[in-house]
Amino acid sequence: MNSILKILKINIAAVFGCAIFFVLNSCEEDLTQINKNKNTNFASQIINNANIVQRDSGMVKLRATAPLIEKFEFIDSPYIVARKGINILFYDKKKPDVPGKINAKYAKFNEKKKFYEAKGNVKIITSENQMFAMQSVYWDQVKKIIYTSDTVYVTDKDGSTLVGANGMRAKDDFSEYTFYNNSGNINAKKIPEKGR
Repeated sequence: MNSILKILKINIAAVFGCAIFFVLNSCEEDLTQINKNKNTNFASQIINNANIVQRDSGMVKLRATAPLIEKFEFIDSPYIVARKGINILFYDKKKPDVPGKINAKYAKFNEKKKFYEAKGNVKIITSENQMFAMQSVYWDQVKKIIYTSDTVYVTDKDGSTLVGANGMRAKDDFSEYTFYNNSGNINAKKIPEKGR
């Protein structure tokens, strides 16, 4: 009788052990299914009244201020966004004392692709004091180009104006640019003679 009780206790313990194993496994599977649908696109860092300075070899390259900057890094393509606008001063090695400026109502930077976009009354003022105004602009930092398909209004320091009705494409230092379907009044002294 004692041996039957021992066998029965062992069998009951084995059945309970198997039941606990299956319960734990089924709970684990349920958790993975639940977590699969969980949203990971939330801001991991939030900066209010941001004042950011970027340096390279001790030289200031960029100063940015924004009421709100959010960083989203728990996704495949991390990005930083300024939803409430941004003001940027960018410094050129050629003219370190005269910064260029960018103002926009919205800006986004994709960290992996090194790609910027700015939207909403975008104004770019170069260190040469040329002003470019448009509704949106894109900067591919890898290819070193800035472009838009929006109408671009350009005002030069001498007051001449140019309108690129179908956008523009430029080197990111604005040393060269192309406007599409353009018109305006340009200072004739700036137009090079043929062959120069």
